[in-house]
Amino acid sequence: MTDHETLRALADEGNETALDRLADLADARGDVEELSELLDEGSDRAGELLTRRAVAAKDLLELQRIADAGYEAAGDELERLLKA
Repeated sequence: MTDHETLRALADEGNETALDRLADLADARGDVEELSELLDEGSDRAGELLTRRAVAAKDLLELQRIADAGYEAAGDELERLLKA
C-alpha cells in the first residue's frame, strides 16, 4: 500500500491518479475537509465524492459550492434537486 506522503508528493507533481487515490482515502476516512482541498486542487474524483455526499444530505448550498469550484456534475445535481 502506498503511503499518504508518497501519494501527496506524486499529486503535487501533477499525477492525477495519485490525486484520485488521495480523494478515495479521504472519503474512506470521512475527511470532507481534505476532499474539499483536493477539489480546489482540481480533483474531479473529489468533486464526484463530495457531490455524492451533498446529494445524499440534500445540501443545496454545498452542491453550489462544488459546482463553483469547477465540478459541473454538482451543478446538474443541484438543478435536478431544485426541480424535484
